Order: sequence, then structure tokens, then C-alpha cells
Amino acid sequence: MLGPDKTIRKQLKSLELHLQQENPILVSAVDGFRQLSRIGYSMGLLASSESYATQIPWWPLVSVLGTFSAGKSTFVNQYLTYPLQDTGNQAVDDKFTVVCYSGEKEVRTLPGLALDADPRFPFYRTSNELEKVESGQGNRIDAYLQLKTCSSEALKGRILIDSPGFDADDQRSATLRLTNHIIDLSDLVLVFFDARHPEPGAMSDTLAHLVGATKDRADSSKFLYILNQIDTTAREDNPEQVVGAWQRALAREGLTAGRFYSIYDPEASVTIEDEALRRRFEWKRDQDLSEIHHRIEQVSVERAYRIVGALEKRAQEIEDHYVPTLRGLVARWRRGVLIRDAGWLLLVTLIGVGIAFLPPAAAKTLKHGVDLALAKPLYVLITGIVVAGIGLYLHFLARRWSAGKVLAEIRRENNEQEAQRLSRAFKRNTTLWRSIFDPDPAGWTGRNRKALQAIISNANHLVQALNDRFTDPSGKRLVAEEVEEPEKQEPVVMGEVMPREESV
Repeated sequence: MLGPDKTIRKQLKSLELHLQQENPILVSAVDGFRQLSRIGYSMGLLASSESYATQIPWWPLVSVLGTFSAGKSTFVNQYLTYPLQDTGNQAVDDKFTVVCYSGEKEVRTLPGLALDADPRFPFYRTSNELEKVESGQGNRIDAYLQLKTCSSEALKGRILIDSPGFDADDQRSATLRLTNHIIDLSDLVLVFFDARHPEPGAMSDTLAHLVGATKDRADSSKFLYILNQIDTTAREDNPEQVVGAWQRALAREGLTAGRFYSIYDPEASVTIEDEALRRRFEWKRDQDLSEIHHRIEQVSVERAYRIVGALEKRAQEIEDHYVPTLRGLVARWRRGVLIRDAGWLLLVTLIGVGIAFLPPAAAKTLKHGVDLALAKPLYVLITGIVVAGIGLYLHFLARRWSAGKVLAEIRRENNEQEAQRLSRAFKRNTTLWRSIFDPDPAGWTGRNRKALQAIISNANHLVQALNDRFTDPSGKRLVAEEVEEPEKQEPVVMGEVMPREESV
């Protein structure tokens, strides 16, 4: 049975060491993914260079998307209280920048390779995805990604991604693929638009991709839509109309969830001379910024639940999706083999019967006076052996041809990644030592069934452990703290009171 290669084992060990400091509860989740991966290896769903644990980012992830010059980098700098990102009215950076915390005061900019080779970060093995877009792009990973470190306290326990302007590079297919990738991985997605462009209809393509694709997502609540630089509309007769125009544009794309905010950078804002209007704009800005920052602070909690949820989802996916799918694929293969075997069997049987009942003329040439009465049975025996050998050869030929047809159907019916996974698992079911009548897919043993149920059960226990850490519905924790507090203070109070009583 295949297992993880040395690189994967080393990466998982490093991940556990980091989580012991950040969130010890999730160390158990790593072990759950490790056990789940063992089932994946035995069924052929995973290659030795893969692990379910490396297919999700373990650090809370906040991504910042939007059109160029919408103030994404300015917002990042404001949140970090550090001028990390270059800002300007033009597309100043055409790379996805992953920003993470470092205790060093010096800012470091690392190449995309630092992300491509580390499973703790998003964009792990992204070079493989880029290679699928266009041959040779995988070797240009540094042209698409970079990692920046910053000592801002706001970064502790989370990662930010500042994206290039959505329309800054003519919406290259590679950029679109990476954008979709980080949307899938993110715990919170901030989508920025520029209030200085009052015609949202002219950006229908951008809206369709950034908004339209989210309306049917189960996690659509993680999207926050932000109309930035709203202060530029302060001189309008009715600035609310600008906000309304953007909201209607989003509604036309089918937006049914997510929040809509309007903000601006206080340090780069235009002067609002009307005092009452200025206070109204500032109040709205501060309210919205406060809520956005609060959502960012919550991603650490949300990520812990997402990881445990991903563990349970992967486990259920094996039982509810891959096992039935593989059974169906094996059934197709079995039918193909049996049909071909029936054809070969009929043909070979007719030929064998015909040859067996022909006069053994060759027996006349036998030396040493072999009795002709013995020649015919010997001839029939030899003919049977030859026919059986030919039949066996044709059976394995039928297995190979039928498997090839099913593999072609797998590639035609699935995307590339899913086709690779199903093809690898299906091939394990068509090896020479596997019977075509095996009822279950390779690796789907009673032991693995029990292990899968244990993983799902442990995932539920992890959710309860997270609930115990972050919630207290009964109030028992508060009551316990109130009970313990007087006991700690009692000697001090008595020490203060006793002298007063003696003096009286």
C-alpha cells in the first residue's frame, strides 16, 4: 500500500509543531487528516506526494480583491498601520502578495517559490495549476506570487492576500485561475470597488466575475463588498444615489448575500467643508470600518471550524461520492470485460470444437509405434490447453481494452484534477490480481470503513472542543471565575480589615 513520501511526512510534522503554539486543538485535526490520507492512499485517491492535510490552508486567510485603483493596498496599509504596500492611481503591482507576520522589524519580500513549496500557506503547489493554464507558466511562479513579512500586530494569527487589479492585466487566464483559487480558500473576501467611477454598468464583466460567481456559493456570507473612496461623492447633490447605483449593479448580478460597505481613507480623503455632512460621512465610515475589522478579527475562530468541517466533509466525500463512483466505474469495466469475453469464448469454442473432432492425421507420423487410439485424446488435450491459453490471453486483453474505454470516459466526464484522482483509483481496481467480480473498490475494506467512521466521530468531538473554548452557553465558566476570585482575594481583605477592628 502506498503511503506519504518523506516530504509530506516532514511537512505534516512541521505543521503540528506550529499548531501546538497557535491552536493545540487543531493538532488533533492534523492527525485526523493523516488517518484519512491513509484511506486515500489505499484506495488510490491520493498519490504518495499528496495529503488531504496539504489541500487546505491552516492559517486564517483574508483576501482583498477588486478593480485596480480601488484602494485595496491603501486599505491593507491602514489595517496594518504600516506602509507595506505601494499605492497609487495606476496598477502598481501585478502580483498576488501574501502578507504574514514576522517578529523582525525589517520587511522582507520573498519569491513565489516560498509559497509554492509550503503547505501552511495558500498557493501551495500553485505552479502545477499554472502549468495547466499554459505550458511553461509553472516555472514563472515568481511572476505571479510574492510573500511579504511585516511585524504588525494585526497580522498575528492570520494571513492577508493583496491581489493585483482585476482588470490590470487584461484578465489573463492565469490571474483568473489564481483569483478563483484564493476565493475558495479564503475565510473572508473583501471585494473593493472605486466610488470615483460612477458608472458600474461599464464594468459589467468585472462585476460578473467578482460578484456573479458568488451568488450560488454555500459560503457567500464570507464576501464583503466595499465601495471605497466614497468621500469623493460628498459634493454630489445626493451621494446616496452613488451607493444605490452600485447596489443595483450588484443586484443585477444576482447578489443575494454578503454585506455592502462604503468607506474612505481618512488620511487621503477630500475636504468636506459642510460640517454636518462631514460628520455624517465620518460616522458611516467609522461604523463600516469597525465592522470590517471585527470580521477580520473573527477569521481565526472561523478558520478553526472550517478546518474541522473540511475534515468531516472529506471523510463523508469518500463514502458518499468516491465509493459509489468507483463502484459504477468498475461495473462499466466489468460489463465491457464480460461482453468481450463472451465474444471471444464463443469464437474460441467453435474453433476448438472443430479442431478437436478433426481426424488426427498427424498421429500417423508419430514414432515408436504410438497407438492411434491414444493419439486422438492426446491431440484433444493439447488442443484444449492451447485454446485455454488463447482464451486466458484474450480475457486479459478484454480487461485492458475495457479499462482503456472507461479511462477515456473518466477524462471526458471530469475536470483534469478529478480525472487524475478517479483514474488512479480506478486503475487499482483493474490490476491483474483483482477479480472483476469484487463487490467493493480496492482499499474499501471493513477496517477502512471503521476508520472513516472514527474520523467523522472525532471531527464532531473537535467541534465540541472548539465550542467549549469559544462559547459558554450555560455561563458556568463565568460562575466558576466569580467563585474562584473571592477565594484568591480573601487573605488580602482579611489582612486589611483585622487591624481596623483591633484599633477600635
